[in-house]
Amino acid sequence: MGRNLKTGERLRPVDLARGHGLSTQAVRNYEEAGILPPAARTPHGYRTYTPRHAQALRTFLALVPGHGHRTATAIMRAVNEGTAEEAFRLIDESHAELLQDRRTLRAVESALHDLKPLTAAESPEPRVTEGMFIGPLAARLGIRPATLRKWEHAGLVHPHRDPHTGYRVYDDTAVRNAQLTHQLRRGGYLLDQIEPLIAQVRAAGGLEPLETALRDWHGRLAARGRALLVGAGELETYLRGE
Repeated sequence: MGRNLKTGERLRPVDLARGHGLSTQAVRNYEEAGILPPAARTPHGYRTYTPRHAQALRTFLALVPGHGHRTATAIMRAVNEGTAEEAFRLIDESHAELLQDRRTLRAVESALHDLKPLTAAESPEPRVTEGMFIGPLAARLGIRPATLRKWEHAGLVHPHRDPHTGYRVYDDTAVRNAQLTHQLRRGGYLLDQIEPLIAQVRAAGGLEPLETALRDWHGRLAARGRALLVGAGELETYLRGE
């Protein structure tokens, strides 16, 4: 708040709002949402707050970057209603989500690292156009052709058709996506979990541009991890009633 508050000190809505760049209406909305404990009222019906409310506001604003507005609201509401165990459960879910995001990132990086381009020399069958037929590609990956067709149906791999034979032909991009899908499937990821990752590679125009996205992804996860720690510290202070 910019100054030390004394226990028992009475604060107006504007006093809470001003220290955090908020409107007084936002402060009232936070109270109505259960983010702040109920305010006392003057004989004329005006709200009055205490340093406890100021700490609740600081705690909520510290929780938002790591948990998001909805979960941060639910955490504060649970604490203010005396159900701290529910707040801890919500916090655990946010940490579990972050851990899963880290595992997904590692799986993508591992898959990208393991990708190796397939060349004509590696294919046991001749190609009538540039690319690979479904049989040689399936053999190279150690899967069945039916699996490749399933991936195609899921929108993960997009072969084209040879104009003379009608056979599926996988160009470099389709081969890369098949390899990436194969690596992620080996890591236990479901097709609907893989689809957005393949879409990201496709939108990036290839693997090399995706390196920047991966670095940004690392940065976002690190920032969220730090935010969770900051929020936890403020919440502990609030729980102790300091």
